[in-house]
Amino acid sequence: MAGSVKAFGWAARDPSGVLSPFDFSRRPTLDRDIQFKVLYCGICHSDLYAVKNHWGFSTYPMLPGHEVVGVVTEVGSKVQKFRVGDKVGVGCLVDSCRKCEQCANNLENYCPQPVFIYNSVLPDGTSTYGGYSDIMVVDEDFVIRWPENFPLDKGAPLLCAGITTYSPLRYYGLDKPGLHIGVVGLGGLGHVAVKFIKAFGSKVTAISTSVGKKNEALESLGADAFLVSREAAAGTLDGIIDTVSAHHSIDPLLSLLKSQGKLIILGGAEKPLELPLFSIIMGRRTVAGSMVGGLKETQEMIDFAAKHNIMPDVEMISMDYVNTAMERLEKGDVKYRFVIDVGKTLKKSE
Repeated sequence: MAGSVKAFGWAARDPSGVLSPFDFSRRPTLDRDIQFKVLYCGICHSDLYAVKNHWGFSTYPMLPGHEVVGVVTEVGSKVQKFRVGDKVGVGCLVDSCRKCEQCANNLENYCPQPVFIYNSVLPDGTSTYGGYSDIMVVDEDFVIRWPENFPLDKGAPLLCAGITTYSPLRYYGLDKPGLHIGVVGLGGLGHVAVKFIKAFGSKVTAISTSVGKKNEALESLGADAFLVSREAAAGTLDGIIDTVSAHHSIDPLLSLLKSQGKLIILGGAEKPLELPLFSIIMGRRTVAGSMVGGLKETQEMIDFAAKHNIMPDVEMISMDYVNTAMERLEKGDVKYRFVIDVGKTLKKSE
């Protein structure tokens, strides 16, 4: 494309998922675009699955990263929402059809023609590349305004882990004070879910298969109670947020719900889960799913997090550590989210 901008990042070339330095081009900053310098980018489990083609639809070269924050360096002539110097963030989406019912209702994430920040194709036919890179060029409608005095580094994972848990809590009515909500899995999503639920004024029970996480849940994350999933605590929870991405049985979880309770599944297991019909029918329980939110809701989530000082627990890493970080992530060896210090450690000479 004429006037395209040289960019640099780290990309995977094949399903080995190994990332290495990658030169590529971004489109020029068009009328409604902003260009920003990437300062930090979170590493999500879905980045790992994507670079290794676990879902079967990866294309290469792939440059991941969908928890991207930075500072605006250029704005198009028709941009109204942002100025040079503004702090901004970009999550999973960079475009949608803008015509369907979902888009009209601020649910661009459920648009039948979404354009994701990487491993996707823009309307002009060019491939999208994510935030493990030095710059981004994005339509202003898909950019989040970052709250003043809210940390970019620790806050970056909220653009996926935050909105993925905030959205279902809001939509399914599990955001009311006084409710009792369970959270399954204390990883990148689960630990943020605990923090949002507490901010909503509800009681949180952390649910795990391992009693070894009890102190971590109660003391570090502030959960009100801890439960090993096989223990008996039938009919005590109004809702459960299930963040586990591995195959697992949901029958023990359904038994923890009160009548008319809701089990919301967020983890994308590779194999289908079994649906225990009698547990659902006899308790008039709901089993539902959710993904990230639309742009309006994501902005609402970031503003809420800033107001209540909700930040993920992160481990900062350099760009050249990213492959080791992916290996550790696959083993669950991180509390609770890796964030790449892109601005300081992405070096062209590497």
